Amino acid sequence: MCLHDHTSAVLPPTVPRRGILAGAAALAGISVASLAAQLGSAPAARAADNASGPGYPARPASPPPMIIEGGTIVDPKTGNAVQDGVLVLEGGKVTAAGTREETRRAVAALAGRARIVDASGRWVLPGLIDVHVHANALSDARAILQGGATSVRSGSSSFYQDVALAALPAWAAGASPRMSPAGLFISPDLGDSLLADPELAPLAALSGGVSEPTDLAYLTRVNLKRGAQVIKTRANPRAGLAEQDPRELVYNHDQLSAVVKAAGKAGVLCHAYSAEGIDGAVRAGVRSIEHGVFVSEETISRMARSGTYFTPTLDAITSMAGSSNPILAARGAEYTPIIKAAVRAAHEAGVTVVAGTDSFGSDVTPIGTEARLLAEAGLSPLDALRAATVNAAALLGWSESAGRLVRGFFADAIIVDSDPLNSASALEEISVVVAQGVVIRNDL
Repeated sequence: MCLHDHTSAVLPPTVPRRGILAGAAALAGISVASLAAQLGSAPAARAADNASGPGYPARPASPPPMIIEGGTIVDPKTGNAVQDGVLVLEGGKVTAAGTREETRRAVAALAGRARIVDASGRWVLPGLIDVHVHANALSDARAILQGGATSVRSGSSSFYQDVALAALPAWAAGASPRMSPAGLFISPDLGDSLLADPELAPLAALSGGVSEPTDLAYLTRVNLKRGAQVIKTRANPRAGLAEQDPRELVYNHDQLSAVVKAAGKAGVLCHAYSAEGIDGAVRAGVRSIEHGVFVSEETISRMARSGTYFTPTLDAITSMAGSSNPILAARGAEYTPIIKAAVRAAHEAGVTVVAGTDSFGSDVTPIGTEARLLAEAGLSPLDALRAATVNAAALLGWSESAGRLVRGFFADAIIVDSDPLNSASALEEISVVVAQGVVIRNDL
């Protein structure tokens, strides 16, 4: 629920604007040379020599082939499950998946070359997708991957670190989840994030912050120019800050419409809590509503008709009830039954519900926990799984590459210890995580 202030980080003065990857590395407290060394890709000295050049001359390495066999392969789209199945990963893609007979030739072609992972007695699923995270450093990316999310949508970053993280998988498989970056939060007060790009300097002169439609459009265009693939804005303040009232209006329908228009095909995710804020955002044409506690029945119907996605971030909201701050604890207690009812109502009305944790930094909620909470709110185990796979992939525009284990899709997979079609809590029982064809976690 955007619990944290994303505008307080200070960009090191030595970071050049053209070195986006170098900037993210500096913010994480490492050099470009040590980044290459840690990721085990090209030699560190060569990475340093070419960091400021027009393009790195080497070719990215492809992970070795992998065969995951013996487990039950689940397809979230159909709900079908193949027992004693075989999954073949090569070149960063799924090259075969199915029964031993169906995959026999693909397996034979890799004889002696592939890493074998025995998933007997377990369930094999596509890598999960978290559609709302705030990752600002390599440690954040690693924590997200460890939790089972191999693809994510950024909910904004302070200095375009998410844009840099999104570039890593193409060069260092397994260094970061596949990411749809959002860049800077479209919000009235940018704070030190104004320093993220010299083109943002004109916005420093605005006495009332970024609020006029022309200024909102300008900030949106700068984000897109810097590599944002989606735009994040808000209708209301944060619920996780006791001094803010999440039912106040920050941006109205007209202001949000300016952001949506400037974003174009990139689409907009909108932080919204109040009934008025949520409705204004939906009418403005945002792609998804984030949080959405006080969504009205009328707006739910509008969301279903317009195809607006719903990211309730259940863990982030319900966990406030355990806060030591009495204001936040009271909000958590009040909001929990309301947001659960909203999830049920939206799902029953035909709104596509997706899983997003609103994790910030290295304080990561495993995406499986969010799926379990969605099931507790009223979704079936299969629908909870879909919220973190095929539904999430559709929201990101990755329906033909993520969220399933079929030929040609991403080489992203997890192995869990119990049947996810029987209980969504199975998604919290992860033994193995494979991202971009690389084993990130192996507890077998």
